[in-house]
Amino acid sequence: MKDVEVYVRDIGKFSVDEGTQFKDISKLAYKDDFEKYLGAKINNEVFNLNTPVREGDEIEFFDISDKDGYRIYTKTISAVFIMACKRLYPERRVQIENFLGNGLYVEFESGDGIDFQSLEKIKEEMKKIIDADYDIYRKKVDKDEAIELFEKNDYTDKIRLLNTLDRDQTHIYHIDEHIDTYHGFLAPSTGFVKVFDLKYYYPGCLIVFPTSKSNTELPHFKELNRLSKVFKEANEWGDIMDLAYIGSLNEKILSDEIEDVIKISEALHEKKIGKIADRICEDRDIHLILIAGPTSSGKTTFAKRLEIQLKVNGMRPIAISVDDYFVDREKTPLNGDGSYNFETIDAIDLESLNKDLIDLLEGKEVELPKFDFLTGKREMSGNFVKVDKDHPIILEGIHSLNPKMTSYIPNKNKYKIYISALTQLNIDAHNRIPTTDTRLIRRMIRDVKFRGNDPHRTFELWSGVRAGEEKYIFPFQEQADIMFDSALVYELAVLKKHAVPLLKEIGKDSEHYGEAKKLLKFLQYFIDIEDESLISQNSILREFIGKPKR
Repeated sequence: MKDVEVYVRDIGKFSVDEGTQFKDISKLAYKDDFEKYLGAKINNEVFNLNTPVREGDEIEFFDISDKDGYRIYTKTISAVFIMACKRLYPERRVQIENFLGNGLYVEFESGDGIDFQSLEKIKEEMKKIIDADYDIYRKKVDKDEAIELFEKNDYTDKIRLLNTLDRDQTHIYHIDEHIDTYHGFLAPSTGFVKVFDLKYYYPGCLIVFPTSKSNTELPHFKELNRLSKVFKEANEWGDIMDLAYIGSLNEKILSDEIEDVIKISEALHEKKIGKIADRICEDRDIHLILIAGPTSSGKTTFAKRLEIQLKVNGMRPIAISVDDYFVDREKTPLNGDGSYNFETIDAIDLESLNKDLIDLLEGKEVELPKFDFLTGKREMSGNFVKVDKDHPIILEGIHSLNPKMTSYIPNKNKYKIYISALTQLNIDAHNRIPTTDTRLIRRMIRDVKFRGNDPHRTFELWSGVRAGEEKYIFPFQEQADIMFDSALVYELAVLKKHAVPLLKEIGKDSEHYGEAKKLLKFLQYFIDIEDESLISQNSILREFIGKPKR
């Protein structure tokens, strides 16, 4: 067998046998610390550690501090949890639901709760699986063989998905006697995910593990009661409508039932917005309605629809966008690398905003500004507004729940709404759809259509956007009076045809290639909804795809 020469970034060159896998190179490079490294990149593309090396490979290994390393750790510890439950409770099926802060919430599909005694048993079984250091193999199999394996394991959701897709083969993971499928890569063996804990969170539990920031330490867990309830409500609605997983959505598209799905989804949004308006009208102390949430949550459309519902109740609100109070671009605070920090609250002219709010609340007429995102300048709009006494102002923007944003206004006069796209749909019971992926796809499409940014620019900004959310938005979400889930169960089947051409613009020479490739593979699970005329004109989705051409 001939030797091949490879290069490990920041370490040096190694001469190894042809066919040597990345995990073995990692052991040579990092010695006893090799289990810290969960995957590898070559020319911006992500590979699992079971991949054989090729002559001249320049390998960059990554750990949990990298977003791809974090994903691999998340999926691998989830696989260990599912395997432990299957050993202990073979008649029960695990559902991987959603993240709550630093914890991944999971349940049994049957509705049976995970009691405290069961939790301790599962934790001990997980430790046994990790200590056994079972190899994890990824194998491509024919569709018929995959369906046979799924039937033996009662993976109905995976069968439904596979039957709607035009593909002859799929990947199966093997861990000792356990088989499963995962979107993305796992670690090469169970011994790579030693650090974890399970927290009692009845009727399910939370899997807690290191984050990209905590390195190998378990992070402090902060309970998010309001967010948990919103997720629970969305998941229950998905189960009732048989829309918990992509396979069931695809079936409805193929059987021409999707029009009803769209109508029901939009009606649910309208009903919830109407209820929020009713609550506001019941409290005459409320003069300022604050709408906040992370980027691409649909805040602008939500604000407009809430304004209409308030008018139905006899109120005459006015809406103000915080985005129009951005300082001129040259005055925008800078990041450490000299780039503009658009996410900080200091990018907003808070003094002008608060002055205008006070004037409006006191019954004065105010000329609202307008920010031009193409020129980076704030100008006066010529739009003079005045609010009648006892009628509210709607203020929407990512920082609206930050007390600093409206520091001049008493809390008793505020009603705080947090909005985010929480994505009740998952790929299947063991593969969740991250809410950040949906928002990134939304933003990329909107940036091209309305913000003058190409996909490369969206990716360049995204890490800063996410860091800003962690620092400036998420810490205030539990202070909201109410939370609104802006996700639409059908939306990714619409967004797919807009997003795929944009993602294909990201070439291998881009540092964002791996991320674009991941999203492209993910979108392949969806069957397109071609007819956008089915989507209402006031849908939150219109904020991203635009109005239909007449």
